[in-house]
Amino acid sequence: MVLDRRAFLAGMATTLVPCRADAQPPRGLPAQRIGWISTEAQPDPFVDGFREGLRRHGYVEGRSVILDLRYTRDLDALRTAVTELTQSKVAFIVSSGPAIRAIRGARDIPVLFAISGDPVELGLAASLARPGGNFTGLTFLSLEIAGKRVELLKQAVPQLRRLAVLSNMDHPGERSERRATEDAARALGLAVSYIPFKGGDQLDSGLSAVRDARADAMVVFPEGATIGARAKIAQFAIAERLPSMFGWSEYADAGGLMSYGANQREAYVRLAAYADKLLRGARIAELPIEQPTQFELVVNMRTAAALGITFPPATLLFANRRIE
Repeated sequence: MVLDRRAFLAGMATTLVPCRADAQPPRGLPAQRIGWISTEAQPDPFVDGFREGLRRHGYVEGRSVILDLRYTRDLDALRTAVTELTQSKVAFIVSSGPAIRAIRGARDIPVLFAISGDPVELGLAASLARPGGNFTGLTFLSLEIAGKRVELLKQAVPQLRRLAVLSNMDHPGERSERRATEDAARALGLAVSYIPFKGGDQLDSGLSAVRDARADAMVVFPEGATIGARAKIAQFAIAERLPSMFGWSEYADAGGLMSYGANQREAYVRLAAYADKLLRGARIAELPIEQPTQFELVVNMRTAAALGITFPPATLLFANRRIE
């Protein structure tokens, strides 16, 4: 199974041109532009994955398609970026995570997304199979793996009795993910301390509540606020000697004990396949929203050593990657 940026980094354009004969755009058409709006930090591993996906579909840097990158955390700036990209005649916009909230009102341009939440609950699509509007892409929300994270954490920490669940309430799909997590915990005989917070401004109070809960381990739901503060959360968990489970490998790379979920970079590689379809004339309303089918378990051996944890052989055997 599997961000402080206050100003636009405008003018950062990369050109891409197909190298296969079957990837060549119709003659006489001007270069098509792809807009990219993100709150991620530079260098951006996700745009790197997107570029890799474009290369897999025969595109290389050149002259036929222009990738126009915009980065900011400011809400008004995000909305301005949508207006500017729309006016500059981009073929479509690619966006992700927190940025998608700011541009969900855009109705005059196709938008490809990769988000951790529920796009139906967020109002981006009528359904996963038939989005029906101008948004489609990938969602990482998988209730099955929400439960699997609890099972893997319990396997690695057999003495686990009380589980703290740190969750951003301002996240579409949060209630479903909480329910799946709590159901899995109860099936394993675990008590749950649910620690909600709302947005990045309330994260510190959420971490204080985790400390007060005196839990034996912690699960953190993957989404924009926690991915942006992943190093802070991981160091908090180590300081509190609290084994931690996260949703994506970026959290484990930042010091979290474990992560289980879809590979983010590969997701953006896959998203490029949709970009290729749109550039060839596909209608965005007819492209179903995809969910991950392959997942990776990453374990941080350095954090385990700091916490005095020895992973059982079954966990190490299942792990896709160890951070030594």
